[in-house]
Amino acid sequence: MTAIDFANIQEDLIKIRNKIFETHKVFKQLKDISEFYDGLSFATIGAITLGVKNHINLDKQTFTSIKGTLESIQHVLHKGRVNDAYSLLRKYYDVTIINIYIILFIEDSFKSGKIDGLIVKDIENWRNGTKKLPRSGTIFKYVQESEILKEITSVLKKDERYDNIRDRCNDNTHYNYYLNMCLNNEEDIEHDYRIKLLDAFSEDLVTIFIQHFSYLFSLKQEYMAASNYIDCLELGLTPEEDSQYWVAPFVQEIFDKYIKTNRLDLSEEIILRTSMKLE
Repeated sequence: MTAIDFANIQEDLIKIRNKIFETHKVFKQLKDISEFYDGLSFATIGAITLGVKNHINLDKQTFTSIKGTLESIQHVLHKGRVNDAYSLLRKYYDVTIINIYIILFIEDSFKSGKIDGLIVKDIENWRNGTKKLPRSGTIFKYVQESEILKEITSVLKKDERYDNIRDRCNDNTHYNYYLNMCLNNEEDIEHDYRIKLLDAFSEDLVTIFIQHFSYLFSLKQEYMAASNYIDCLELGLTPEEDSQYWVAPFVQEIFDKYIKTNRLDLSEEIILRTSMKLE
């Protein structure tokens, strides 16, 4: 075998390994979850967030932002930058909890009467850029101590998987170990180890998504509604009986694909807690 033949074989092996990397399931998961948030953003166009000015929907803006973050993750993973991807995953984790915190805080403020007119000042000031949200630890504690979410939280916290994900994200964001820095050096990562890294990242991504889905639809079950009921009203037609409880196909599809198959315990709890016809 000549040196040229050997070089060609090596090049072919690299192409095969890159193909295996690029077809890893995490890229399909990122696409699926990104499209879910895109659909959710579109489905919530007509909703408004009580407690803030200008009749906007903070959740819709959040879903659009999350879609952008997931697309960024997909881009850097294609480049083999696992360390950067974990830093972005930390952003995804944070924004999902912030989303739930804001929904809870507004609801709690109205219940307790801590509003200025119809405005929740802390959230409105955050929205207009005059006040920061609390630190992430405070936000996490607020969500996890919520009475409304206690059943879901109990199922989510039955093991340490979310604490472990948080640690992995922090390690990569802050370069807590030398290895974290090396995970951005594609040429230094052995192929089989790169695949194992993607396997772990894939599991972490889906686990975070499941938490957000579980919390979000426990608080905002109307967000999973199909458009049939409203469409009929807008056309001056009589909606079918109970059609206000029908679930949008894109919500049912991702529920079947990611929640049921990974966390049957949570899927049963979500179905138990909703009046929507989620199956």
